[in-house]
Amino acid sequence: MRLIVAPELQDIVRPGLLWLRGATVAAREPRLDGPMAETEAAMRVTSPQDVSAVRTMYKRVGLDPTRNRPSSEALLRRVRKGEPLPRINSMVDVCNWCSLEFQLPYGLYDTVQVSGADIELRVGRAGEFYDGIRKDTVHVGGRITLADAMGPFGNPTSDSARTMVTTATTDALLLVYAPIETPVDRLGAVLQQTADRMRLYTGAAPSFDTIA
Repeated sequence: MRLIVAPELQDIVRPGLLWLRGATVAAREPRLDGPMAETEAAMRVTSPQDVSAVRTMYKRVGLDPTRNRPSSEALLRRVRKGEPLPRINSMVDVCNWCSLEFQLPYGLYDTVQVSGADIELRVGRAGEFYDGIRKDTVHVGGRITLADAMGPFGNPTSDSARTMVTTATTDALLLVYAPIETPVDRLGAVLQQTADRMRLYTGAAPSFDTIA
């Protein structure tokens, strides 16, 4: 499977790819309780990485990031209200933990449910939408979106029900929607730490790549 970045996003998004193979996804992983709680506590009292670059990424495609919040910022707002991170399953929990800590939007997709040999990161076309994980309809026209042969299935705010990770998932694609201003070495470090956590808490064999 290959990622293609459409010309209109090549100067806006620097995607980071993490392939996860052979995972065992648990409904609840107790070993995550302590580390996630520590990060939540730290983010309530410490200024996170600058969120302005992610907001600028949205603005460059004509989106208001206060109306369509990046998933990373939405998690931060939740935690700063005193709420814990949502607990879904071990792989999704690691994804949300990392997105909160590094303040970059993450997308996570079951590759068995992805159609075709290529996926494309592009701007959504007028009228395009998908069924969201929370049973809402996600309209992606004019928004940064990830699409396969069947159409869009993800974006930096919310992902689709079609490709969501469940306890039946063994192979997954994690995509970090980093702004183009993100240094390659920082994105590489983020992917490495995410890969290490996925290996520890899901047993996945990870490999990753950045697009310079």
